[in-house]
Amino acid sequence: MARFMDVHRGMQGITADELMAAHQADLAIEAEESVHFEQAWADPESGTVYCLSEAPSAEAVQRVHERAGHRADEVHPVPLRA
Repeated sequence: MARFMDVHRGMQGITADELMAAHQADLAIEAEESVHFEQAWADPESGTVYCLSEAPSAEAVQRVHERAGHRADEVHPVPLRA
């Protein structure tokens, strides 16, 4: 499966609990799209959230996020890893 990094903007002030709740919402339905969300990071000051996942496509990642209630602004493939 391919890896993707997606970006959410406009989440200024997000707390650790809110980030975990959003991540858990993704995890609850990820299998329906054959996606696995590995990790999420947030910068409450800028309102930027990043999610790393493995998925069959960027569209599958976006579908999970949309259904969980937090559509990604960008989804980027990350084919290389060090």
